[in-house]
Amino acid sequence: MSTEVTESAVPPPTAPSADSSAEPSSAPSRRTFIATTTAVGGAVVAGGLTTGPAALAAETGAAAKAPPNSRVSLTVNGRRHTVTVDNRTSLLDLLREHLDLPGSKKGCNAGACGACTVLVDGHRVNSCLTLAVRLDGAEVTTIEGLAPGGADGELHPLQQAFIDEDAFQCGYCTPGQIVSGVGCIQEGHTGSADEIREWMSGNICRCGCYVKIVRAVEQTARGK
Repeated sequence: MSTEVTESAVPPPTAPSADSSAEPSSAPSRRTFIATTTAVGGAVVAGGLTTGPAALAAETGAAAKAPPNSRVSLTVNGRRHTVTVDNRTSLLDLLREHLDLPGSKKGCNAGACGACTVLVDGHRVNSCLTLAVRLDGAEVTTIEGLAPGGADGELHPLQQAFIDEDAFQCGYCTPGQIVSGVGCIQEGHTGSADEIREWMSGNICRCGCYVKIVRAVEQTARGK
């Protein structure tokens, strides 16, 4: 006895529809998910940018305030000056920018070249590394104050020796070289050419006039 199977008993397979792979209508689509997360992320970033500066200002506090200033009185080239400066101001910047004395040069601004050398209470210092506020009451001599007769008068003997020995080319390091040479002579470190070289080694001449610089210092030390 056979069993007859009709077409209605086994439904024929149906072809998948074009949207059979789509997600159920109850779940967000891929496009909706991307759009939503992008919008939320943008809002968070925008909120951070809005509140960032205020939060940063609150955290920094004192750092956001203007740096403190101080009044300092010092004698430069025989003339008394009283100025109010930022506590971070170097002696070099005080001379050049506040007292209109540009003779001391800003070379490396790190104390390595000696172009900014001045005398403080008779001692050689790199003015770029010296804070002005620490020199209250000090006496400072720059290249402008070496000549006893001023800019139009008689030169300092070492200035004249630099001319006689042709001890400079570009001249940028010359103010520091001369002031340092004066200090070297006053300190008594001119017993020989080697000693002069040693005690002048903090002053760099990029033109290479070292031999003539030593001769100028020797000439001045010997009173010639």
